[in-house]
Amino acid sequence: MNIPHKNASVVPKPDNSNLVKIVEGRNEHNQPVKVPVVTEIPLTIFLNNQEIVTTMSLGDWPDYLAVGFLKNQNMLNDNDIITGIDVDDDLGVVVVRTQRETDYEEKMKKKIQTSGCAQGTQFGDMMDAVGNITLDPDARIHTSAMMRLIKTINTMPSLYLSAGAIHGCVLAEGDNILAYIEDVGRHNAVDKIAGWMRLNHITGQNKIFYTTGRLTSEMVIKTVQMQIPILVSRSGFTHSGVAMAEQTGLTLIGRARGKRFTALTGCERIIDDHDDDRADDLGDDQGDDQGEKTSPQRAASRS
Repeated sequence: MNIPHKNASVVPKPDNSNLVKIVEGRNEHNQPVKVPVVTEIPLTIFLNNQEIVTTMSLGDWPDYLAVGFLKNQNMLNDNDIITGIDVDDDLGVVVVRTQRETDYEEKMKKKIQTSGCAQGTQFGDMMDAVGNITLDPDARIHTSAMMRLIKTINTMPSLYLSAGAIHGCVLAEGDNILAYIEDVGRHNAVDKIAGWMRLNHITGQNKIFYTTGRLTSEMVIKTVQMQIPILVSRSGFTHSGVAMAEQTGLTLIGRARGKRFTALTGCERIIDDHDDDRADDLGDDQGDDQGEKTSPQRAASRS
């Protein structure tokens, strides 16, 4: 039997005691309950000798998070040689060392607080990198494969299912999951995927990126920087996110649950090959960070 995530290099680990703590409380009937809650710890990222940012993170994969953040902020170039990554769990510090000398003092003055959870930060010239990127025009996504992928994601063991208060990001090829990573902030989860790709020499060509978070301009920019042509979310859109996707040629698919979805840009990449008569066995998601419900008004939908 083909298991869509059998070859995934990174998957959620909901049983990891370092990521989840049990807290005692009371429910609505004044009965004692034990509730799993996810961790949230500060991680300070250095590039060589320069402190770049401190972010609140789940605490796993600090090397992927640091490399992905630096890459998405255009501080780590594709041709940069990484000579070492030092992680100090006790101090909450990760240092990425490169062969090239770096100095981003001026760049760090241009900070923007993003709409992401856990106080996401981006630097003002992120758009400089996406202007020269051309996404694969021949990439395609089959609706049947997308539905199988969503079902797999929604039924895999994860911190989201066990504890909530978490965002997940998935890199896939067709309906095959390559990496599935979670974090308390969706921008951190994206950066972890970007770092995993950079350190494992994985390209974004013909890949699909799935996120549980809103489709904001930040999410679109980071997806384009990873050169991934298709972005899918169970959640909704912001207007700036849609405008950015249109500008960069990204296929943007939101409110994707079960057999329903909305595509607002890049619809030419979508191949409709699913069976409308199939039973509703594809697994609707269990809500999103906004508590949204699927709208009956869809630009490209399947009921």
